Amino acid sequence: MVPTAFVGVEAWPLTPNGKIDRRALPAPQRVRPQQERAFEEPMTAAERLLADIWSQLLGLDKVGIHDNFFELGGDSILGLRVIARANEMGFRFTLKQLFQYQTIAQLAAEAGLVSNRQAEQDIVTGPVPLTPIQHWFFEQQLPDLHHWNQAVLLEVQHELDPGLLEQALQALLVHHDALRLRFQLIGSQWQQRNSRPGEQITLTTVDLTRVPEAEQGSAMEKAATELHASLNITEGPLIRVALLRLGAAKTSRLLIVIHHLAVDIVSWQILLEDLETAYQQLRSSQAVQLPAKTTSFKQWAQQLEEYAQSEQLQQEFDYWLSRAWTSIGRFPVDHPAGLNTEDSACTVSLALSAQETQALLQQVPKRYHTQANDALLTALVLAYSRWTGERSLLIDLEGHGREDIAEGVDLSRTVGWFTAIAPVILDLSDTGGPGESLKAVKEQLRAMPHGGIGYGLLRYLSRDGNIVEQMRLLPRSAVIFNYHGRSAQAFSPDTLFRFAPESSGPAHSLQGRRSHLLDVEVTLEGDCLYIHWGYSQNLHARSSIERLAQMYKEALQSLIDHCQSPEAGGYTPSDFPEADLSQEELDRLIAEFSISQESD
Repeated sequence: MVPTAFVGVEAWPLTPNGKIDRRALPAPQRVRPQQERAFEEPMTAAERLLADIWSQLLGLDKVGIHDNFFELGGDSILGLRVIARANEMGFRFTLKQLFQYQTIAQLAAEAGLVSNRQAEQDIVTGPVPLTPIQHWFFEQQLPDLHHWNQAVLLEVQHELDPGLLEQALQALLVHHDALRLRFQLIGSQWQQRNSRPGEQITLTTVDLTRVPEAEQGSAMEKAATELHASLNITEGPLIRVALLRLGAAKTSRLLIVIHHLAVDIVSWQILLEDLETAYQQLRSSQAVQLPAKTTSFKQWAQQLEEYAQSEQLQQEFDYWLSRAWTSIGRFPVDHPAGLNTEDSACTVSLALSAQETQALLQQVPKRYHTQANDALLTALVLAYSRWTGERSLLIDLEGHGREDIAEGVDLSRTVGWFTAIAPVILDLSDTGGPGESLKAVKEQLRAMPHGGIGYGLLRYLSRDGNIVEQMRLLPRSAVIFNYHGRSAQAFSPDTLFRFAPESSGPAHSLQGRRSHLLDVEVTLEGDCLYIHWGYSQNLHARSSIERLAQMYKEALQSLIDHCQSPEAGGYTPSDFPEADLSQEELDRLIAEFSISQESD
């Protein structure tokens, strides 16, 4: 196996048992991958700023001004972090602009100086309209609404002062309004409001120092389970934190549990950065000064409600009704009488090698002008086709939901649950090899307006009863897919925390039912892409899911192999949105004018 990087260290970090502590090793800095254009140094202040941000977040040694963000391994969630960092440095641009201007040279010319106009910086209180994803949550009719959380378990790099940590957490509660949301059932309708910041976060300390090391894992799991079960969406709190002390020979753990109604994966990046900032400021006897707020969750919810009644969104209604819903077959199960319960949930995980991951995230996008999601979803349909013989698959596609649908909205540093779930039918009936399949999926995804955010708006927020009813009657998907990209890699070596290897506890009450038969989650962990397949053992044999997972891995490898061949590559109509061309017309034009399919 060929190493992807070399890092020199003065000495091997050791565990208390004298073994090499692999997780304490410095992260290798990835070398800038080969690009079509030669490396060109940033020259202007804007170019240097963007190059620094890109290299930090992408983990690269350097970035040239003509390097493509997505060909370097960037994605939309990482793009939000780029926007937030640039905002703090005085430059403003949107996610839509990043997708349109994908190099530093292009983006620097478009980015503007941030004006003095900022989002509301005061404490946000009062009623907040429910967003589509929150409506979806309450629609599930879970038996334990209070226990449906997200959590992180952190390894504490240095000894923490519990008093300062509690103050830092309190600063987060005041600054991020969504952490103070409260929910109440009025009649048959759930309502939410932002409470005032009178609540105090109490840091729970769990002393496991006298527990034998062999039993500490189960003791931590028990403490985590109790913490998860202690949230209350009506009375509060929506956030609980525990410091788990494991003894002098082991680093402590910090467990943060937040109800999913108030947080998503982008929010975690913000919260962990702000917790580090606040604690370090307090440790230096400084007042806590967090970065300026962006558009509040309350304002976003109000804008969604308004946008849901707009003429622009009404025009999307026809798109959703016109999908080929009747062509969808039933998702196969091994045990049809089984119940899809949380306590029956299991996971199968597979990973690509570092070399395969690099090729998938950097070479495939370059060949077909795609993003990582395009290849990941193409492989999913190809694998499903091998598994069942069906050439189309209905998927609930989970996205970050922070779309540019309103002027002046900036959600890059806003905490809340913004996720958008939209159904998409991916059909490979008229395709041949991997290149044609990738093109077809790419175009089907691009045809979905605004990343699918309109589906939830029409389904839950429209005031037209006919629209709501027709959207409600659309088929439900058995499969949900989510690609997290680099979003889970939040820490640099000099931070207070790093992700701990142990479980963060049961995020969902075991009394509940799972929303989908198959939950496919793709994450980038280190240099490798991991694919996690969540399923119910009441419905599927493990061997069935393992077979599907292996087929998926082979489909990804086939796409990678294809894109490394000289004949691979091509444009699709979405690459030229103003031209209004079919794929056949575009192919004919490219052939006629000998346009190089390898150029930008």
